[in-house]
Amino acid sequence: MSRTLDAARLCGRALLLGMLLGCALSAAASSPWADAYPSTYHPAAAGAVLIRGATVLTGTGERLDNADVLVNDGVIAAVGAHLEAPAGARIVEAAGRWVTPGIIDIHSHLGVYPSPAVAGTADGNEMTAPVTANVWAEHSVWPEDPGFTAALAGGVTTLEILPGSANLVGGRSVVLKNVPSVTYQGMKFPGAPQGLKMACGENPKRVYGSRNAAPMTRMGNVAGYRAAFTEAEEYLRDWTAYDAKVKAGGKVAEDAKPPKRDLKLDTLAKVLKGDIAVQMHCYRSDEMATMLDVAREYGFHIAAFHHAVEAYKIANLLAERGVCAAMWADWWGFKMESNDGIEENIALVDAAPGGCAIVHSDSEEGIQRLNEEAGKAIARGRAIGLSIGPERAIRWVTANPAHALGIEDRVGTLERGKMADLVIWNRDPFSVYALADEVYIDGVLQYDRAHPPRAPRSDFMLGQPASGGAQ
Repeated sequence: MSRTLDAARLCGRALLLGMLLGCALSAAASSPWADAYPSTYHPAAAGAVLIRGATVLTGTGERLDNADVLVNDGVIAAVGAHLEAPAGARIVEAAGRWVTPGIIDIHSHLGVYPSPAVAGTADGNEMTAPVTANVWAEHSVWPEDPGFTAALAGGVTTLEILPGSANLVGGRSVVLKNVPSVTYQGMKFPGAPQGLKMACGENPKRVYGSRNAAPMTRMGNVAGYRAAFTEAEEYLRDWTAYDAKVKAGGKVAEDAKPPKRDLKLDTLAKVLKGDIAVQMHCYRSDEMATMLDVAREYGFHIAAFHHAVEAYKIANLLAERGVCAAMWADWWGFKMESNDGIEENIALVDAAPGGCAIVHSDSEEGIQRLNEEAGKAIARGRAIGLSIGPERAIRWVTANPAHALGIEDRVGTLERGKMADLVIWNRDPFSVYALADEVYIDGVLQYDRAHPPRAPRSDFMLGQPASGGAQ
């Protein structure tokens, strides 16, 4: 009975939003939905490259031994055996080496908490109100953070930069290509959807409870989300009604008065419209289940729970709802809500039918070795009897984060026509001895371990030990 009622409520809400959104949002000049701060990233001209004789993990679940990868004009042209190189192609002999899609980190604070860590560049948390949906992480990104170069040496080609987790709603995230630039627009992944960083649990209630302000409890957290999205529903209705009048034309249009613009509600309304995906910091299984109910109440989708140390307890529920879990391999116990984490978490989420497991960093150091973090999770899964091959585990750092970010049609797998973001590893990438030999983004060689001068260098690393990133 309850499932029927839930379905009816969902259908009713979807119908209402469909009617609202189907109105005159084409009147872009009057509505606040137009995209701002567009990407200026344009990949450099890339010639043909034939990587020959490697072990290839495509990210689609396949492992191809002694296979070739052909890149041409910045995209994957072919993957298979005995491929022919076009005239003038660069040939990379990769026998004994492995090729994978570029690593995608779904949870990073590079650029908003850059190195060196000083107060003057700490720009990740707008701790001024529990709901700061009006702020955008990209407006804090310092593109010259040397952490980007270190991440590139670890095979990271794409990353989502998020605001911090002090607030119930922290603000919009941005997806970046890991390329050198002096502006964040020059790194911005073209056409990638923005995300909305939200947080449950201890962080918001600690930050605001310490000020004797709301929220100071978990029930206060949920009340705060509901109040914000209720207000956003009203805002969306007002703008839709205004746009309908503009579309009607004539005297009705002349007399129409636009609602007052609200940057916070702009973001939340776009979540309700499905234009912005929710990326949710949440540790405990009971809180994740509660947030799934909040999302169902307001008709939005949570793309992934981040950190999610208790995701293993509700792995089937997450899979049923089509929600990914972005997790660490073995971080736990550093605060109360992380105390029930287990090292088998990633493997158990992956084992659920339809499960979507992701390995993330949330660390300027961890981002340099996401391949090794995935290797830890493979080992713990095998220890409890789960058979996890490298062709499956590579999805945790490639295809699955691409799916949760809404960019799986362009990156995350080595398939014909996709962006040529890939890594050549010196050995099995899940080995603790694995190193990225070459990293390509849109077919351009961005990192070459054998020729350090070709790698981007930061003036802010002058005088620092030449660690070379992920070693």
